[in-house]
Amino acid sequence: MGKFLISTRTNGEFQFVLKADNGQTVLSSEGYTTKANCYNGVESVRKNSATDSRYDRKVSVNSKFYFNLKATNGQVIGTSPLNERESGREAGIDSVKSMAPGAVIEDTAN
Repeated sequence: MGKFLISTRTNGEFQFVLKADNGQTVLSSEGYTTKANCYNGVESVRKNSATDSRYDRKVSVNSKFYFNLKATNGQVIGTSPLNERESGREAGIDSVKSMAPGAVIEDTAN
């Protein structure tokens, strides 16, 4: 099922992470200046997660695999953790696709 955790960063910005039932982070957002914008980011993940073309598959400079989930306007709305293998990146994409639409929101932000 998974859940979106909304929290406040030390700089006062809001962020969300999508966590699997085992507690593993599968997607993290950038910082948002308002909580409302952070919630909009969650909704954008829900809307865009089912569309495979929204996933930008990447390889880092240290040869680790990750992906960015993008909105229809091309803006990055979430980034995966780094994976040792390409198969791990693909499993992460599958997790976001299956979890994000029905994930509950847990808001711990101030």
